[in-house]
Amino acid sequence: MNKKIFIKTFGCQMNVYDSNRIFDTVKKIGFTKTDKIEESNCYLLNTCHIRHKAKEKVYHEIGRVKEKFKFKKKPMVIVSGCVAQAENQEMLKREPYIDVVIGPQAYHKINDKIMEYLDKQKKLDETEFDAISKFNFLKKIQNSSKKISSFVTIQEGCDKFCHFCVVPYTRGPEYSRPFDDIIEEAKILSENGVREITLLGQNVNAYKNKNYRLSDLILEIEKMKEIKRIRYTTSHPKDMTKDLVDTYKISKKLMPLIHLPVQSGSDKVLKLMNRKHLISDYLKIYENLKAINSNIEFSSDFLIAYPGEDEDDFKATLNLIKRIKFINSFSFIFSPRPGTSASKLNLISKETSLERLEKVRTQLFKNQILANKSLENQEIDVLVENKTDEGTRFFGRSEYMTPVIFDGNDKDVGNIIKVKVTHSNQNTLFGESINKIEQKVA
Repeated sequence: MNKKIFIKTFGCQMNVYDSNRIFDTVKKIGFTKTDKIEESNCYLLNTCHIRHKAKEKVYHEIGRVKEKFKFKKKPMVIVSGCVAQAENQEMLKREPYIDVVIGPQAYHKINDKIMEYLDKQKKLDETEFDAISKFNFLKKIQNSSKKISSFVTIQEGCDKFCHFCVVPYTRGPEYSRPFDDIIEEAKILSENGVREITLLGQNVNAYKNKNYRLSDLILEIEKMKEIKRIRYTTSHPKDMTKDLVDTYKISKKLMPLIHLPVQSGSDKVLKLMNRKHLISDYLKIYENLKAINSNIEFSSDFLIAYPGEDEDDFKATLNLIKRIKFINSFSFIFSPRPGTSASKLNLISKETSLERLEKVRTQLFKNQILANKSLENQEIDVLVENKTDEGTRFFGRSEYMTPVIFDGNDKDVGNIIKVKVTHSNQNTLFGESINKIEQKVA
């Protein structure tokens, strides 16, 4: 049997990491990856439950697969990830086309489940929370990523129980991987050609293994000559500890963009959300980091029109955005997630919600445009990741994660080079490598 797997990933960077590790795992039982659904005999959909209508997106995607295989033998269909965790048995009952449902803490069992299904042709549900066994298994399977920028999950789950969030129910309690396992994975990636590592976790700065914290991981990875840049996401203000803040005084490879979700600019709303921090706490973190390095910038997440948010609360959010000048952020209207404390609260009207979201996004996009505009005619450091799809220009990212499209050379890939920014838009910088400019002059 020629075994080909097609993997589609929704959601966060952790899901991207999980999908890559799932493929590393199924390679052991003979699967190769295909980019064409029609060629696959195993279709895996890795799902996310954070956003509105996540469950319906799954059924829509399964419908597309059914259409493509209308006149041929169906592939084995696996739904994994957070929607699988939350909706397991319901999915198997509602959509007979789904064969296996597997939660995010059970990926280490995927080979056994695939072989069991192929043997018995019986639908399977594997959604136990078992992070320790999962990571003990995965450490035996080498991370094969050879991308210039790659992810490493260091922590999973959440103990915060924000009233709007489904993560504690789909990813389970906080679990931090062993320090040595993470360092070993980072070393393998560096040998593979990876030059930038982003450390991932639902609460990445809550990482704690024995006496090791996130700051210890950063400083240990810093010693790896091949690794040029280090990032981490997503953080919680409550876990922005002094040792982590002080790391910005020491580290030369830790990038100066901090993604620190605040969700609202109002203490009243933060209390309703059960966020466990105040705006004064957030501003203290901001000021402490700016005092260490004035070039540090912030990005964030905003949940707009949370039940109980009045006009004054909303204005407080706008004022915070104007004060901190977040350079890249995500904003969404509150939508209830089944099973969460906020799932049955009275919603703010759709009209008001959309109006507030538009105002927030207008201000956030203005900040983003101005930040990019300020870099025009400046030379910036860019880590070059690859050629663009058309193959004539190159793609990389600035220290602030901003995409940069520029004229360069093949030998630039994998290196940090100087690029002169010629123009920009809201999301992207455009320019030319200094080497190219010098070649033209010569």
